[in-house]
Amino acid sequence: MRFQRRLVPRASIDMTPLIDVIMMITIFFMITTTFRTAPGISLALPGSSTAQPVPLGEIRIVAVSPDEIYVDGERVDLAGLEAAVAQAAIIHRAGAADAPIRALLEAPSVAEYQLVVSAMDALRRNGIDSVGLATSTAQAGTAASPASAKPGARKP
Repeated sequence: MRFQRRLVPRASIDMTPLIDVIMMITIFFMITTTFRTAPGISLALPGSSTAQPVPLGEIRIVAVSPDEIYVDGERVDLAGLEAAVAQAAIIHRAGAADAPIRALLEAPSVAEYQLVVSAMDALRRNGIDSVGLATSTAQAGTAASPASAKPGARKP
């Protein structure tokens, strides 16, 4: 008597290597991703036809009101601004001892002029003379008016 051998092909996919590859890709993207740190507030920046992007390797100051100023993401008021700038300058000087420290100052277009000047004074008193003012890009030949900078305002 002759027995016939039946070989049935196994039709299954091993999911373990696929899961391993997905985990490795996920870990790779988690490590290589950089996150931009900014306070969770919305500002209507003034317009400028000559605006240029500024690299983020500097002290960042967001001046909303005299009671709400952010220095590298930490909230301070106008009275504590100079101390916060001094602390941020020490941190930035430790990273690059011989490079000059730069600062980026952001304020809404309807902000008090004295608030911006006070922030610039605090920077200069701490030896930071290179200060950039953040603006939004505007059409060539047109300047953003204060009315168009208000939240909810519509352009004609």
